[in-house]
Amino acid sequence: MQTIFLTSNTSWYLYNFRKSTIRALLGQGYKVVCLSPQDGFSQRLKDELGAKHVALPMVGKSTGLVQELLSLLFIWQTFRRYKPVFVFNFTVKLNLYGGLACIVLRVPFANNVSGLGTAFIHDSWLFRRVRQVYGWVNRRAHHLFFQNEEDLAVFRDAGLLGNTPMTLLPGSGVDLDHFAFQPLPDETAITFLMIARLLGDKGVREYVGACRLLKEKGVAARCLLVGPLGVSNQSAIAEYEVAEWQQEGVLEYRGATDDVRPVIAESHVLVLPSYREGMPRTVLEAAAMGRPAIVTDVPGCRQAIEAGKTGWLCEVRSAESLAEQMLNVIAMDDEDRQRAGQAARDRMEASFSEARVVQSYLGCLQF
Repeated sequence: MQTIFLTSNTSWYLYNFRKSTIRALLGQGYKVVCLSPQDGFSQRLKDELGAKHVALPMVGKSTGLVQELLSLLFIWQTFRRYKPVFVFNFTVKLNLYGGLACIVLRVPFANNVSGLGTAFIHDSWLFRRVRQVYGWVNRRAHHLFFQNEEDLAVFRDAGLLGNTPMTLLPGSGVDLDHFAFQPLPDETAITFLMIARLLGDKGVREYVGACRLLKEKGVAARCLLVGPLGVSNQSAIAEYEVAEWQQEGVLEYRGATDDVRPVIAESHVLVLPSYREGMPRTVLEAAAMGRPAIVTDVPGCRQAIEAGKTGWLCEVRSAESLAEQMLNVIAMDDEDRQRAGQAARDRMEASFSEARVVQSYLGCLQF
């Protein structure tokens, strides 16, 4: 039985975003091995999906040379032991380290650019070197997948592509049956919802600032926040900050969940004030359920909506701009919000089916 690897910096990512791909590969008769750090979803990759999991000793926010070299060595040793026929890498570190190991072992691989990540949002000598290595690896990949045209343009303009074949995908796609349409709730107070890993780069603090501005104006609105704490990332938000926000009463923190559908159904509008994305899955899932979104006018986010029809844009890094858009939504007639939600669902049905993404990955295996 031939072995296919999927690599990521979290098991959570592989379980939540690549579940259908894993199932499709297993259905094709491949042995699927997930290489990712141990977390609460590692066992579920095995028990629920039938994949094998190998725990990767990696710290997401680490930039220490020794720690990173040990992670790279572990990946190389793992690939050498399992002898995969193909590797799909996800997230920046695994695109780099998984790609390097594949090049040395002459294993064909595909890198998935699902946003540019910290290495592109911030600038330093280290991140400039990371981008150089990224380009060297990408030029030797079997295939590259991008989630929006602007990220693709950044890589092309920076010379990080070469002649590698590439495909532009609608994010990781959406299971339109699983995320079925739900009518907006009847409550008078509008409920806003942000679903994201609790990172500064996701715009969590801007969301909190906007919620605070609404509260100061005496606006009757609910603000929900859902997502995991303790994320290994340089812009991770500390637990004490979230506790302070809750004590202040500016929002309700619901913690992490592996099923976002109930909380989406409870809300009227999704909010994602991220600094940059590939194609934000939470916006697509909410849209599939009939929820419009307020997102920042940045690459990835602006492609996830049709501005003025399925959602609205705000300025990046601006709680004031976000609050203004939230107030605009509150001032709308119910029929206008419902119309935006229906348009969001229609757009998902037309262009963002998960089946298209899965077929693109399977196409890489036609050697």
